[in-house]
Amino acid sequence: MEILTYGSSDADIVLLQMIDEQEKASLEEEIACIARNIGTGTEKYLFCACRVQDWNRDLSPWEALPVFGKEGFAGGAAETLACLTDEVIPDLPGGVEGKKIILGGYSLSGLFALWAAYQTELFSGVAAASPSVWFPGFSAYACSHPIHAEAVYLSLGNKEEKAKNRTLASVGDSIREIAAHYAMIPGLSSVLEWNEGNHFRDAALRTGRAFAWTFGMLKK
Repeated sequence: MEILTYGSSDADIVLLQMIDEQEKASLEEEIACIARNIGTGTEKYLFCACRVQDWNRDLSPWEALPVFGKEGFAGGAAETLACLTDEVIPDLPGGVEGKKIILGGYSLSGLFALWAAYQTELFSGVAAASPSVWFPGFSAYACSHPIHAEAVYLSLGNKEEKAKNRTLASVGDSIREIAAHYAMIPGLSSVLEWNEGNHFRDAALRTGRAFAWTFGMLKK
């Protein structure tokens, strides 16, 4: 797994994101957005981007039939999470002892971040920008299992639920249901923010703001 790191190894908060080749190209824009929103003059963080080989396979929590095109979802998230917890995180610059980790991402990477917070207590925060909560069975799972994070950021574009594909269009109802559930959990700080546009607008900026909000909540 290719690992890209930015920021300060001695920071007490780590930002961790699963990316693909397309997102790799926009990382500088995303990191600049994070810096603008948290103020790097006074706050430090370590940002770590991990590039997956197969987006649909590596980030899907369980197997599912194709939703668009012919490629289905192989349910490889457990293997990806094991790679993070057993190999990537222990080898991060400066170590992680006593640090808080925010796992975030966009689209299916955002879904992976949410799902991972149900599997382990390792992640203090989740920064899920336009997460693929339309994924079959996920909203029911999210509302019936305990999440271990302290802070969860959710966002969605205001045109995403207007997709012609019925499964993709369910994302609006699903994210509202999950957000309402999180709002009822004692001790969990959460928010749902709405952005202008469809799923493909301002992905780097949306993800940057997601990390910045979660960072701010954990610094309180």
